[in-house]
Amino acid sequence: MYHHVKKLMFTVRVDEPDVRFGNMLLEQFGGANGELAAAMQYSIQGLNCEDPDRKDLLMDIGTEELSHLEVVGCLARMHLKPSKFDRQAAEADPLIAIAGGGGVNLFNSQGNPWTADYLKITGELDVDLRSNIAAEARAKIVYERLINFCDDSGTKDALQFLMTREITHMKAFAAALESMKKPAFSIGAIAPTPGLVDQYFNDSTGAGDEGEIDTRGPWNEGGDWEYVSSPALQQPAADDATPIIAESAPPPGDEEMNELLVDELRDILHAEKQVLKALPKMIKAARFDRLRELFELHLQETEQQVERLTESLSLLGAPARAKPCKGMMGLVEEGEEVMAEGEAKSDAAADLGLIGAAQRVEHYEISAYTTAKNLAQQLRHSAIVALLTTSLAEEQNADQLLNQVARTLMSVARMPAAIEQTELDA
Repeated sequence: MYHHVKKLMFTVRVDEPDVRFGNMLLEQFGGANGELAAAMQYSIQGLNCEDPDRKDLLMDIGTEELSHLEVVGCLARMHLKPSKFDRQAAEADPLIAIAGGGGVNLFNSQGNPWTADYLKITGELDVDLRSNIAAEARAKIVYERLINFCDDSGTKDALQFLMTREITHMKAFAAALESMKKPAFSIGAIAPTPGLVDQYFNDSTGAGDEGEIDTRGPWNEGGDWEYVSSPALQQPAADDATPIIAESAPPPGDEEMNELLVDELRDILHAEKQVLKALPKMIKAARFDRLRELFELHLQETEQQVERLTESLSLLGAPARAKPCKGMMGLVEEGEEVMAEGEAKSDAAADLGLIGAAQRVEHYEISAYTTAKNLAQQLRHSAIVALLTTSLAEEQNADQLLNQVARTLMSVARMPAAIEQTELDA
């Protein structure tokens, strides 16, 4: 909720209006590094933020930027005022004088309209905080240049205030980022390729007529850095050249990783075979036709999933030998208890319990297939990835269908028993 207080955050005073300088001020009103861009960027980041503490920070500073927009707007309007009635002043910027009546609008100093393209919003809090630190740094420089081009003392005071607040915000964002205690380069969730991440490519080389001399510094030597000299000019057979680490994943021949994949597939194979035995019992236990049909469909899918797992193991040169899956054993045992307890319950309650047991199985399988698929992708077994992707999609779809039936059953459970079957089948 916003509440406008009819008082500027900083009292604006302009002694000698300067229309041309007023035009420059519009850069901080509707420009890429201006106050509106900052207010929108921080506020929308705040709306997206799941962290309540840092959400408060973003909303606080986003709101302050709106007050800065008001200060800049008042400054610009006061400097542009002569263009309302003075022909010579109006000629300084006809767009402002003729189209805008000598007032401000959401344009930058070149007359380009403000755009949401200015905003840097990724939804990753640490990345957004870094963008905000950079945005404040750019805004500070713009204010500094405006001060240097300003002759009016009152305007300079206001600009000095605004420039100082940019540093304040930068400090707050930097402290918030530091408080997250994330390593400086741990961006996102996927780790960079080991080795490659520490290679510095000396890609601009030469001396004299062929270019400037190469330099060394903490950005390309010391620590973990590995200096790769002129990678584009390297000859494959050069003995003294540092090879570029171009692999982004373990090579397909990595025996240990392949063994892990085989182990995962055998575990899933045993899990699916247990599901094959359990589904006929669930079909028999289901009270409502829609749920029974869903279990029958998934029984057919599970048979195909067993075939795909067998084919995947064959592609790896491994026998289709199942490894006991203790996790699925427990889920199946739990499902049998649910079916036994359901015999004494109403139709809707019994089937809702059955759906709960089935969804626990589905979630287990979704997790297992996701792990195996990701591992196969890293090992570049594209045929196996395709097989596992198909099975994973079937498990995810089955889970969604179970959700749909469960929602219907929730409604049916509140209806008279005489009409519940008719309503569900409809």
